[in-house]
Formats: sequence, structure tokens, C-alpha cells
Amino acid sequence: MNTRVLEALPVDLAHPTTILKDLEDAIAGKKTFLPIPSQDKNRAQLLRDSQHVGHTIDPSIALVMATSGSTGTPKGAQLTPLNLVSSADATHQFLGGEGQWLLAMPAHHIAGMQVLIRSLIAGVEPLAIDLSTGFHIDDFATAAAELKNTGDRIYTSLTPMQLLKAMNSLPGIEALKLFDAILVGGAALSKQALTSAKKLGISIVTTYGSSETSGGCIYGGKPIPSAKVRLRNDRIELGGPMIAQGYRNAPNHPDFANEGWFTTSDAGELRDGILSVTGRVDAIIDSGGLKLHPEVLERAIADIKGVTAACVVGIPDPRLGQAIVAVYSGSISPSEVIEGLDDLPRWQLPKRLKHLETLPSIGPGKADRRAIQKLF
Repeated sequence: MNTRVLEALPVDLAHPTTILKDLEDAIAGKKTFLPIPSQDKNRAQLLRDSQHVGHTIDPSIALVMATSGSTGTPKGAQLTPLNLVSSADATHQFLGGEGQWLLAMPAHHIAGMQVLIRSLIAGVEPLAIDLSTGFHIDDFATAAAELKNTGDRIYTSLTPMQLLKAMNSLPGIEALKLFDAILVGGAALSKQALTSAKKLGISIVTTYGSSETSGGCIYGGKPIPSAKVRLRNDRIELGGPMIAQGYRNAPNHPDFANEGWFTTSDAGELRDGILSVTGRVDAIIDSGGLKLHPEVLERAIADIKGVTAACVVGIPDPRLGQAIVAVYSGSISPSEVIEGLDDLPRWQLPKRLKHLETLPSIGPGKADRRAIQKLF
């Protein structure tokens, strides 16, 4: 019997394309890798231990992609070559053809990894910017111009925060306008940002997906080719050839109980074939018997002019059970934020509101809710 062990694959934020040969081997079915961040030793060790690096693994698996771990130990989504390639092919079909890709996100996360996979499938050399000291607009603009000079269609993936940072400067805006499409996921993008991007001539495609779905599989609210979406008890379930083969460290997890489908932690609505995500089922705040999806309030705060990001959490309260509190980043004061929430029921207004320079995160575009709760 063909046996194989899971190997760690360190991903360097400064030079992420050095793993391309390893990815080729993984897609060809020759090796199985767990991408880990080379600059974050603690996270890397957590992933090595939790995903059993060095132990045997089903040889049909190409990559084990760790989840963000927002609810404890990260789970490892087991992705086959078919999962990865079907996702990449469907993305290119949706976007109107293959093209040149700019990697502007960490490649040890699925959104960044798929930029490399799509490039391999398209037979092009991806261009990557150095993220070891953060996301810098000058580097992004230089890389965008270099790609544009190829004469091909050009694409990139960004988090909402990266997009907003780029839209905050003229060089950033000019760079964004060069792309045929910019995939934006990891967190909801405010209506304010979408409207501004459209007016500026920036082509945004909002995405929804996860490590378990080989990256985004819902673009602009619609499934990409071969992907499927359905609701079961208002919870979003995703299907198609890009769905992972369960978890490395939780083989009987109920998220994969329905064969060929992945049960997300999100509630949603389907109207005229368009999916809208209302919020995480496991993040609902019960305040005085009234239940709030924090994402509803987060979107309302993010839609206020002068706010760049927001996160809402519940904290223990002796009278309410849970009190609604929030943090945000941006250029306006807390009192101005509250004024901008006039249309909301009073019970949904945050009992406490903190202004932060940047929100703590656990991955691209994902706020660290636990760290935020500790601030209160």
C-alpha cells in the first residue's frame, strides 16, 4: 500500500513563490504538505502539533490547509489535487479567462495559496510582494504596473483592510484600477467601500468561502461554476468538487456529515439565487433575551463614513447575560459612530465602544474576537 507522511511547508512572507515547485509536486500527487508561516514560530509549532506533521496521511491529499482557529485549536482541511484545481478552474471561468496573478496575501492562508495554485494552473509565474513588514502601497503599485505591462488580464486577491488602505491614496487607486478583477474576501466589505470602488472604476468581486471549500466558491453572492449552495435550517451549506475531504485532526466532524457538502458556521438567506450571509451561528449575542448577529451591527458601523473596520462581541453582564460591545478603526470619534447608528433599535447599540488604530486579527481580514473581548 502506498503510504505517505505529512510534511511541513514553511512559507516565507518575503519570498512566498519559492514553494511553487513543492506545490507542483502536491498537485501532481507526489507529496502532501501543511503550509506554515515561517515568520510566526508559535503558530507554526501549533500547526505542526495539531496536524500531526511527520505522521502518515492519505496519499490522495495534496495540502492540509489550517483554519484560522478562531474557536480554539485550528482544524486542518484536507484538500486533494481535484479540490484545488477545480476551484482554480472555476475562478478563471467566472472571471472570464486565465491571467496574471499578484500575490498580496500570506500564502499559508487559503486565499493566498489559491493565487499560487491559479498561477500554476494558468501556466504563468505569479508576482508576489514582500509582506514581511506589512502591506505597502508603493510595492503594490509597482507590482500592479509590472503585471499590466504583460498585456494579459491581471488579477489579485485582497482583504477589505488592504483594499481600503489602497483606496486611501492616489497611487493605490491608480494601481487598483489596473486590475481586471480584485477578489475581496475574509470579511464583509461595507456598502460604502463597494460604492466608492464602483465610482472609481475599480472592479471588485466579493468572495465567500474557506479552507474547507478550497477558498472562495461564492462570488458576488453566486456560486462559481460547479459549486453549489443551499440552506438547511437557515445555515449555509456549500457543495461541489472543491469541498475538502474532512479534517486532518477531526475525521468525524459533523461539518462534513452530509457527503459532498460542507456545513458552515454561518446563517444566510437566498433570494433570487443570491446568497447573503447574515452572520456566524456560534457568534450570536444574547442580550437580555434579544439575539443579535454581531455582523449586522458590524456592517452598520462599517457603513458609516470615516470607519474603516469594526468588530462586535458580547461580554458577560450580570443583568443582560451578555452586553453588546464594539471596537472600530477610522478617523471619527465614538460619539460620531453612535450618531451614525440612529436607525438601529436602541438595544442593538453597543454598551461600550472603543476606538483602535488597528483591529487585532487571526488571519487575513479576520478580527480576533477573543482578543477584542479581553479589551473589555
